[in-house]
Amino acid sequence: MSVDVEEWFQVGAFERTIDKGDWGTLESRVADNTARVLDLFAAAGVRATFFTLGWVAQRQPRLIRRIVAEGHELASHGWDHQRVFTMTAEAFRADLARARVALEDAGGVAVGGYRAPSFSIDARTPWAHDVLAEEGYAYSSSVAPVRHDHYGWRHAPRFAWRPRHDAALVELPVSVARIVGRHVATGGGFFRLLPAALTDVALRQAHAAGQPGVFYFHPWEVDPGQPRVARAPLRSRLRHYSRIDAMAPRLAALLARYRWGRTDAVVAGLTP
Repeated sequence: MSVDVEEWFQVGAFERTIDKGDWGTLESRVADNTARVLDLFAAAGVRATFFTLGWVAQRQPRLIRRIVAEGHELASHGWDHQRVFTMTAEAFRADLARARVALEDAGGVAVGGYRAPSFSIDARTPWAHDVLAEEGYAYSSSVAPVRHDHYGWRHAPRFAWRPRHDAALVELPVSVARIVGRHVATGGGFFRLLPAALTDVALRQAHAAGQPGVFYFHPWEVDPGQPRVARAPLRSRLRHYSRIDAMAPRLAALLARYRWGRTDAVVAGLTP
């Protein structure tokens, strides 16, 4: 179980509508939203991984301390949600370092896991896993083996794999359902918009293959009261806001149907 911790205004859907220079002037809701998620996990007895932006950790150290204190894994989501395929290898290395300092300073624990913003490690970034391995990360969960207009690495392995034969780094892709020969994404907005049965199919298929299921969502997805960005494109607004009011009860039911754990513990038990 994993949570991508970011503010409502930092999402890929709004990256061309909301300027990063304006982030500091917008209402912060990430602490309250993540607290709701933590309460859901506590009620279900679930431990999870919180892939968190360094930008958030720097501004919300109390939240980061609560995540760690309640037994969850703190991992990196990069500094400010810049997609990896927009960076050079050295810019990516600098982004990783800046985020790691903020996360480790706030949480008081070592960070060994990484998830790229918008699953932006793909065929365009052949150097990204090299950089992660060189920087000492144990795993990445940055690949979505699907075709999508914003992201996706359609021909990537569906289950855990080692990007480098000479390094211990594991790539653990998010779970997809294989339906009539095609991969269908689950988690996040797909979990809100598509039948919940698709997520169950993806998880059952992973378990049948002897692999862990990997689910993700965002704290802003349990916040029906968040501000509306009226000037965003219609497709972006539909993706971001649709069925948000149904997300919390859907999550509670999903948490109850399966046994969930932290990503670092899952990776430690793998031998890809």
